[in-house]
Amino acid sequence: MYNKLMFTLNKCLVNYCNNHALSTFDQNGNLCSSDSYCLDHIPNPGQIKQQIYEYIKNNDKIIGLNACGLIFKDINLSNKQFFGCNFTHCTFTNLHSENTKMRMCVFDYTVFSDCNLINCHSIFTSFSQCTFTHSLFTSSDMIQTNFNGAKAYQSSFDDSDLFNSRFRKATLVN
Repeated sequence: MYNKLMFTLNKCLVNYCNNHALSTFDQNGNLCSSDSYCLDHIPNPGQIKQQIYEYIKNNDKIIGLNACGLIFKDINLSNKQFFGCNFTHCTFTNLHSENTKMRMCVFDYTVFSDCNLINCHSIFTSFSQCTFTHSLFTSSDMIQTNFNGAKAYQSSFDDSDLFNSRFRKATLVN
C-alpha cells in the first residue's frame, strides 16, 4: 500500500565511494531523488551547495534532504520543519533556530558551534557522535533522541524535555 520511503540514502555514484549522495534538484528547484554524487565527487560542488542553501531558505517544510558534509554558517532555521533529512558530517556555526521541528533526522558526526536551538521539537532524531560547543537547547522537546557518544562543551539543555533520549558514552562538560 505504501511504497514511498520517508527518505532515501543513496550512495555516491563513484563505485568505490561509500559516502551518501547529496540531494539534487530539478530545473524548477524541486527536490528529486535521482542518483548523484557525494560532496567529494560531485562535478560542481559550489552549485549544489548553493541549491541546498536556497532550498532550505525558501521552504518551511523540508522532506528527505541529504546535505551530508556541508558547512552552514550564520543561518536561521526558525519555524522550519525537517522530516527524514540527513545532515551527517555537517558543521553548523552560529545557527539560530526557534520553534524548529525535526522528525527522524540524522545529524551524526556533526559539529555545532555557538548554536541556539530554542523551543525546538525533535522526535526520533540522531545526534550520535556530535560535538556541541557553546550551544543551547533551551526549552526544547527532544523526545527519543540519540545523543550517544556526543561531546557537549559549555552547552545547555535547560528546561528541555529529554524523555527517553539516550546519552550513552556521551561527554557533558560545563
